[in-house]
Amino acid sequence: MKGIALDHITRYDKMPIPPVEDHTTYIEAGAVRIGIEYRILTDDLVATMRPALQSASGGDEGKLVELDDFGVSLHVFAGYKGQQKEYLRFDCFSEDPHYHYVDWDKNANEVLHIDPIANGDALVWALERISTRLPQMLERAGAADIAQLVDMNRVKEVMPQITQIANHARSHNRYTKP
Repeated sequence: MKGIALDHITRYDKMPIPPVEDHTTYIEAGAVRIGIEYRILTDDLVATMRPALQSASGGDEGKLVELDDFGVSLHVFAGYKGQQKEYLRFDCFSEDPHYHYVDWDKNANEVLHIDPIANGDALVWALERISTRLPQMLERAGAADIAQLVDMNRVKEVMPQITQIANHARSHNRYTKP
């Protein structure tokens, strides 16, 4: 990416906080598995989870204080060395919507923010990205081999179910800040 400014990317020193299994519904979509989770992200949660997170190659500690955000997270998993690993995450949060590229070979966790003015509703935007740009985004996350296995027809078949679960999670989990 020589010559391209990358100031819009935040590289973190830890891999993303994994989904809370009890709060996540998974839908199989061929080579990938999509997790839909309603997530509440607070300082206390991050402080509890941070010591157990795998280190990443980034140098930015990330925002560790004054976290109080919530919304639907969409997790894109695929097989990696015999385990299911998350390669993409769309955090469709109320205050700071963003998405992650997680590259396990490079041990990298990169975050890009979603501009709600330019992109509209973050959840609608994220669902559209999965429906139309999933192979390209997986490739960008360092999973070119998985990207080649993605059957976009299969992904499009399950998108109505993913959309329904995500919209239900958003409308039935109204978090009120303390």
